[in-house]
Amino acid sequence: MRRPVALRLHAALATMAVAAATGAVLSLPEAASAATAGATGYATQNGGTTGGAGGQTVRATTGTAIHAALCGRASSSTPITIEVEGTIDHGNTSKVSGESCSTADGVIELKQISNVTIVGVGSGAVFDQVGIHIRESSNIIIQNVTVRNVKKSGSPTSNGGDAIGMESNVRNVWVDHVSLEASGGESEGFDGLFDMKDNTQYVTLSYSTLRNSGRGGLIGSSESDLSNGYVTFHHNLYENIDSRAPLLRGGIAHMYNNHYVSLNESGINSRAGARAKVDNNYFEDSKDVLGTFYTDAAGYWQVSGNVFDNVTWSARSGDNNPAGPDPQSNTTVGIPYSYRLDAASCVPAVVSQTAGANKGLRVSDGNCSPQTPTPTPSASTSQPSTPTPDPTTSTPAPTQPGGTNLSIGAGADGSSKADGTSYGNVRDGDMSTYWSPAGSTGSVSVKWGSATTVSKINIREAAGATGRIGSWRVVNADTGAVLTSGSGAGVITFPSTSLRKITFEITSSNGTPRVAEFETYAG
Repeated sequence: MRRPVALRLHAALATMAVAAATGAVLSLPEAASAATAGATGYATQNGGTTGGAGGQTVRATTGTAIHAALCGRASSSTPITIEVEGTIDHGNTSKVSGESCSTADGVIELKQISNVTIVGVGSGAVFDQVGIHIRESSNIIIQNVTVRNVKKSGSPTSNGGDAIGMESNVRNVWVDHVSLEASGGESEGFDGLFDMKDNTQYVTLSYSTLRNSGRGGLIGSSESDLSNGYVTFHHNLYENIDSRAPLLRGGIAHMYNNHYVSLNESGINSRAGARAKVDNNYFEDSKDVLGTFYTDAAGYWQVSGNVFDNVTWSARSGDNNPAGPDPQSNTTVGIPYSYRLDAASCVPAVVSQTAGANKGLRVSDGNCSPQTPTPTPSASTSQPSTPTPDPTTSTPAPTQPGGTNLSIGAGADGSSKADGTSYGNVRDGDMSTYWSPAGSTGSVSVKWGSATTVSKINIREAAGATGRIGSWRVVNADTGAVLTSGSGAGVITFPSTSLRKITFEITSSNGTPRVAEFETYAG
């Protein structure tokens, strides 16, 4: 059953597309942004986790540009969302100095800062051999990125070998829809994929993949580091991991609706008084998936609804104390937040459709049905919102708006266009012509020579292409402010705004969109 860790990803990694790294930091990228929904789990506690909500949105295509965005803020707590596209590597990740940051070469350093979102957009964001280090920081969101092959020995090294590592008084971190990957274990120079140390609390890891590593991650660096905890792991895939899925030293953790495949030596290792609530997970083709291992300092667990599919259990002896073959609860754990459990039997299917970067940020509705979230609008940025419906979120109205279509005779441009289509087709009044992006997402804009007041648009899909538009944002292209966001084509309203250019940005779709008309109205 045991499979070697080291060789599984080399072919796949070699074929991944690498975007050009320009180092630019721009306001409001024309590339498609990731639609975001709100934090879950323990990241909702202690005041919640909102990242850069309410602040400026910038784009970065290099690690240096990410650092420059952090250092360019008015203060270390000024909210900011950094939309990342392309490959971040040692060659383009340098230290940047400033009063609002403390950065370093060869690592994305989030040190002594707060209120930051880093989100992958467009064709994707890959942190290649460059780790993300969070230290003495709070209210951080990392979403829709891939971090791969970070090493602590050999060359090059980054972040102590952790893909994402948190330490020293860290609070409220939400890591969502990320792909964390290695190509081996400690002997090959790799360490943990997701580590928390030295007083790190209120963290959620959701809808993510952790693959091909000797060590999945830990909470607490030693038996005396017991100041960490309140961590949620849900709808994640752990695949081909030797151990630490995760390792818990003290504190409380909640694991629900995760899919564990090929845990080669041990899985959830609760020790040194840790308490784990383990609900409706699916364990498959693995060994010793739950227990206290490699220590005589016992930990505890509360189990319910889990599926153990081809799981083997070793005999209990000395410092090896697996919970199986018939795991029973030996503690109770109270959970302070609300959550909905998918049935364990459908977890492999749900997780395969939702977990990892570049999955359209799909989530489960708690009924074994993956959904594309509808983001909540913000006054100035495309920030994560709460998972509950917001009454201010625009939804397409069923009726045709009255008044003059201001798009007729206006100009048009966009982020990309498919062969045979044109931006101008969206404002020509002809439903038989249309614009399509070059891929499944993209943006199209209507613009005027002078300021024009708009409070309503009508997005009309071409015949035969209805229902393809998923989530979207409407952006004041003059300022970068997000006017509203939602999903589906139709009539969209927002507060009356005077502008020279308005952008309709499609952030997810059910096929190649075809926008026949982008109508604009004053009221």
